[in-house]
Amino acid sequence: MQAFIYVEDSRTESSLISTQGTGTAEIRIDEETWEKWFNHWLEILQPNLESASSCEIGLRFTDDAQIQELNAQYRKQNKPTDVLSFAALEVDFPNRAEMQIEMPLYLGDIVISTDTAYRQAQEQQHSLQTELSWLAAHGLLHLLGWDHPDKESELRMLKQQVLLLRSIGITIDLEYF
Repeated sequence: MQAFIYVEDSRTESSLISTQGTGTAEIRIDEETWEKWFNHWLEILQPNLESASSCEIGLRFTDDAQIQELNAQYRKQNKPTDVLSFAALEVDFPNRAEMQIEMPLYLGDIVISTDTAYRQAQEQQHSLQTELSWLAAHGLLHLLGWDHPDKESELRMLKQQVLLLRSIGITIDLEYF
C-alpha cells in the first residue's frame, strides 16, 4: 500500500517541524521522511489490513491553543492534548468495495501539538523527533481502528507503537508509559 502524507505545520508557513525558541537544537522532519515512515509502518501493519493500492493521511502540527479548541469541539474536553486522530472511515477497517477503487483511500487526519510533544519529550528524556514519531504512530493506529479503552488494549497498542518506531531506527523505552 502506497501512502500519501500531507503535512501541514500551522505554526509556521513551511511544512517542516522546527523547535526554534524552545531552548533545544533545531530539529526538522521533512514531508518526505514522514511519508517514508508512514509507508514503512503500513507495510508492517499490512497483515491487519485489507489490501488497498494507496491511501491518504493528513498530518498537522499545531500548538496547545489550537489543539485545545479541537479537543473541546470534538471530545468535549477543554484542555490541550498531545495527539488527536480523525478517522475518515466509520468502520474499523475498510471493506473490499472501498479499497478496490482507483483513487487513494482517505484514512483521516492526525493532529499533533508540538507544545505538548516538546514537554513530553523533556519529561521522558528523549528527543522531540522521538516524541513526534511516537505520537504519529499512535495517531495512525487510531486511524486504523485501534483503541485503548482498557489497560490490556492500551498495553497492546503501546507495544505496537514501540515496534513501529524500532522499524524506523528509533528506540523508545516502554517503562515511561
